[in-house]
Amino acid sequence: MKVAKFGGSSVASAAQLQKVANIIISDSNRKFVVVSAPGKRHSGDQKVTDLLIELGERSERKEDFSSVLEALLTRFNEILEELNLSKEIVDEVKDNLLSILHGETVFTHRMDALKATGEDTLAKILSQYLNSLGHKSTYVHPKEAGIIVSDEPGRAQVLDESFDHLYKLRGKEEIQVIPGFYGYTKDNKLMAFPRGGSDITGSIVAAGVKADLYENFTDVDSVYCVNPKIVHSPQEINELTYKEMRELSYAGFSVFHDEALIPAFKAKIPVSIKNTNHPEKKGTMISATRDITNGPVVGIASDNGFISIYVSKYLMNREKGFGRHLLQILEEEDISFEHAPSGIDDMSVILRENQLTPEKEKIVIQRIKQELKVDTVTIDRDLAMIMIVGEGMNSTIGVTSKASTAFSDAGVNIEMINQGSSEVSMMFGVKAERLEPAVQSLYKAFFETK
Repeated sequence: MKVAKFGGSSVASAAQLQKVANIIISDSNRKFVVVSAPGKRHSGDQKVTDLLIELGERSERKEDFSSVLEALLTRFNEILEELNLSKEIVDEVKDNLLSILHGETVFTHRMDALKATGEDTLAKILSQYLNSLGHKSTYVHPKEAGIIVSDEPGRAQVLDESFDHLYKLRGKEEIQVIPGFYGYTKDNKLMAFPRGGSDITGSIVAAGVKADLYENFTDVDSVYCVNPKIVHSPQEINELTYKEMRELSYAGFSVFHDEALIPAFKAKIPVSIKNTNHPEKKGTMISATRDITNGPVVGIASDNGFISIYVSKYLMNREKGFGRHLLQILEEEDISFEHAPSGIDDMSVILRENQLTPEKEKIVIQRIKQELKVDTVTIDRDLAMIMIVGEGMNSTIGVTSKASTAFSDAGVNIEMINQGSSEVSMMFGVKAERLEPAVQSLYKAFFETK
């Protein structure tokens, strides 16, 4: 039994949905289908989710939103017309959106409900289309499926009891189409997963129904070992382990949201990344183990938008609880950290830049000075993180040396090094303006010189 998830680019138009339907019906094992909202049809287009967000924001500002609403309805109308399907659903969508916009719920809850409309509508359309082709299909509402989540607007997490509910769906014969991106709390409130949450839904469904394979269809033939926007025509990755994919997706790989595959990983379900436009191609398989004879490094990920809080205090290493107190200050100010490399007398805490607003920065700096009595505290901005990842790194001598030489060859200064305790990854901090030459040099060192 397979769970197939189709991303926004895969369902962006009627033509794409025809490809999706052909993929589904070509394999009788594809019993569960999870869909995103329609994505961009071309570079100048807008994603349906972005239109829904704009709709909500205009409404909140008491601005006219009629043109945005019309654009949304036209988008769905065109899909239905080209697929020769009834357009009754468009009236339902309009009534539902207006009901949400004029409701009394708080803004964050309204936004979750609005954003979920894209996935919900597309799931209904796809199920209707499969039936029109003579294949029994049913739309399954997330509440009916039993996807129970935490009460956290925009960042909901699935609750364990969901998996038992989902398993019961195995008893149905028809193809079941489930909208991605959202679930319901125990007290019946709609909550959305973080952006990219349809991948999370697909992974949850795969774990719940105990699928043999979770297929994630997107618009690339496979995962590349480095961002193709930085390195032209990079090598494809045919096999990855769960740990490697988790590290790579966290550090800037755009194929998956970094939390998306956790349910499938925990259930030890292999994941296949395929291209909707070229489903015959091999793609990338992600599983618990892989053959690591092809080199210690499988991929290079990178991302910018980081800052570092640098703290120095003489004899810090003898002061019990210093690190805990520093991180507690961040916790109390509702700030999460990414990395915390340290030395004898100093410690750096790496954050996403959007975590530290100017207002919070003043408060955090003041608290660190007053409560920890430090000698120095400074903020280092415009940082980028580069991660080299591979299960074979822990058994290969010279990886760090090779990476350092690559940075030197590119004339890039390393601001920070952090070795993951799992020994699957090594992270380097550099100035954001030097990100591309650093990545290009690392690619040359680890992949072009094999």
